Amino acid sequence: MSQLTKYLVALILAITGLLPMLSEPPNIIFIMADDMGYGDVQSLNPQSTIPTPNLDRLAREGMTFTDAHSPSAVCTPTRYGVLTGRYCWRSDLKRGVLNGYGAPIIERDRETVARALKSQGYFTGVIGKWHLGLGFQKTNGEWDWSKPVDYSPVNIGFDHSFVIPASLDFPPYIYIDGHRITGLPDRTQPAQSFPAFLRKGELGSDFSIIDCLDRLTYEASEFIVERSKAPVPFFLYFPLTAPHKPALPHGRYEGRSGLGPYGDFVIQVDEVVGSILDTIDEQGIADDTVVFYTSDNGSYMYRYQDPSAPDHVKDASIQGYYEGNHTANGPLRGTKADIWEAGHRVPFFVRWPEEIEAGSVSDETITHTDFFATAVSIAGGKIPNSKVAAQDSFDFSPLLFDNGEDWKRAPVIHHSGGAMFAVREGDWKLILGSGSGGRERPRGRRFERPYQLFNLKDDLGERNDRYREFPEKAQDLERKALELMSSGKSR
Repeated sequence: MSQLTKYLVALILAITGLLPMLSEPPNIIFIMADDMGYGDVQSLNPQSTIPTPNLDRLAREGMTFTDAHSPSAVCTPTRYGVLTGRYCWRSDLKRGVLNGYGAPIIERDRETVARALKSQGYFTGVIGKWHLGLGFQKTNGEWDWSKPVDYSPVNIGFDHSFVIPASLDFPPYIYIDGHRITGLPDRTQPAQSFPAFLRKGELGSDFSIIDCLDRLTYEASEFIVERSKAPVPFFLYFPLTAPHKPALPHGRYEGRSGLGPYGDFVIQVDEVVGSILDTIDEQGIADDTVVFYTSDNGSYMYRYQDPSAPDHVKDASIQGYYEGNHTANGPLRGTKADIWEAGHRVPFFVRWPEEIEAGSVSDETITHTDFFATAVSIAGGKIPNSKVAAQDSFDFSPLLFDNGEDWKRAPVIHHSGGAMFAVREGDWKLILGSGSGGRERPRGRRFERPYQLFNLKDDLGERNDRYREFPEKAQDLERKALELMSSGKSR
């Protein structure tokens, strides 16, 4: 029985007085920025010098999660976690990210949040940066762009798909609509250095890098307009391309932040969010739509403490700011790819005017893998095949709709770009290795002792290592982490 049929039956029964009127499940929109730092958003970081009025609006009109985390400190594995409800290191990808030509890492028969919501009667769509591998075909050992893509998001539960293969710095620079490449590559994009960082590669006939985010926003808005007229709810996964490298904001944003291309790109992301919220409001579906907003990991922009050193404002070759100008990751230690908090603590807002108290705040620890269980719960369903699906996903909807006093989840596992693990439980975080595990020095080694232990309640900047001071706490957390890692599931 379709969702529409179920609803019509319920309506008839309600009218005849045989059953109370049932409400239709809400639309669900999940917007994920690319490399936006915790400190880029003014509502999270009062010291931010980049205006973010639309993200601040989300905080004002919905719930802010102050302790939300990406399951990885880099792109591909986080996206895997969002869609599957599983940590990516349980897959064949154990570290790093895919490139634009990478083979798919989500199996065709893997349960995804899109497939689960589709089974609940939702129309499902993805528009934006994919970065989970696609089925490009070859002829005589060469990429054959004239052939359809034999694996796309359509194969794992999405009714509608309009994506680019990976980050905007990875070729091929093309759009894929379902299984079809919209503009065959007819040019070569030359390599460029930071901030307009690009790798050399094939460029589609209809692809403009600087216009890409605008194009994706247009497609997302059109999707919302079209689906708002339909009798069934929709799910839209909208992964953005910014402010990830290349730092190439559209020309209309140039100079608006006073902080160079990265700051201008953050403003463009904020306005993309505003455009989506405006579209929702214009269609009159705000009360029927849950909007999630987050980032796939922290910002790649470093913090420089020496005011005499050049920063991004003065020297475009430097990927960072003097902290007096801006702190993209706020008070957090590290940067994108690191196991320290800046790598994976991310902005996270949820707005649903009909149900979520405006301006509310949760300090509970959640991670992106939890979106799967939460979305399915909001839709009124349950995780299908729970023994083999969404094994690391916990429903945090009680935090959205009531005080969540009884809400619990297993310890959260963090993962760096260099495959270093950490475990988080309550105020305590144990890093199973030395150094950052990512980009900042010292990078250290995974599973190299002494490990690092921090009490984040007292030391959010992770400057006071308590490993030698609390050996029993470290041992307890290590045991729990290894159990979760070896068991194949968190629940």
